Amino acid sequence: MLGSGSRTANGEDGVPMILVTGGSGNVGSAVVNDLRVRRIPFRIGARHPDTTGARDGVEAVAFNFLDPNTFQPAVRGCNAVFLLRPPAISDTRRTLNPFVDVARAEGVRQIVFISVAGAADNPLVPHHAVEQHLRHGPESWTIVRPGFFAQNLGVAYRADIIQDNRLFVPAGRGRVAFVDVRDVAHVAVNALIDPASHQSQTYTLTGSEPLSFADAAGILSRETARVIRYQPASIPAYCVHLRRRGMPFAQVLVQAILHVGIRFGQAETVNETLASLLVRRPRTLHEYVRDHRSLWT
Repeated sequence: MLGSGSRTANGEDGVPMILVTGGSGNVGSAVVNDLRVRRIPFRIGARHPDTTGARDGVEAVAFNFLDPNTFQPAVRGCNAVFLLRPPAISDTRRTLNPFVDVARAEGVRQIVFISVAGAADNPLVPHHAVEQHLRHGPESWTIVRPGFFAQNLGVAYRADIIQDNRLFVPAGRGRVAFVDVRDVAHVAVNALIDPASHQSQTYTLTGSEPLSFADAAGILSRETARVIRYQPASIPAYCVHLRRRGMPFAQVLVQAILHVGIRFGQAETVNETLASLLVRRPRTLHEYVRDHRSLWT
């Protein structure tokens, strides 16, 4: 809760207005839910606003990173922006960065950007250019770098779990500090409504315990009363598997690289930042599976 002395991203009438991009994705939908619970006014930027607004029961405006004509109307009257890169966009210098400039010109005083680990030092990662652009402008930004999502079990791996009773990834014995998207969204919303407390900050967010995919399979088995097994995949077999499921080749490559990184320990380090920002223990993988067990049944 905001204290009476907090400086918030408020408009002239004292009520914040936030533009949410990527509102239908994992993190974006969790941000929308968090804003709803706190009764904070927001609007969603969507390619098909009529459909999105009717489906979600929220205000939706036309917005497309590939169409600069939608930038100014979408942010008009907003004090803060939740910024998320769509997976299909790789050239962020010609899309997200110009949008950031328009948002600032329209009076947006806080931008919360969802990035990825390692983006600061790797110019090949699309998020890198956005991070650099934010850093070289006004200090009205917060960068959030979440770790490996617990929600991947209910999205990327759901079909394998339901149809084959298995987790099939090339992660070997690598462990993951699974982070719940709901916790990430809560931090993001805090930064949106109280920019003074999060100005020019970069947060790496992970769960509090590294678990193997065998551990994850065990949790799924207990909660669904089914036998879910972890089957370590070879990289070629995994790529073939994803292509058979209809995944585009470029996305297959990204997924393969991601899981090979897990094999070599790139996702197991626990960062205590999330616990300090939440002022409570982060949600565990077990809690996520328990709360969403219907996804796999």
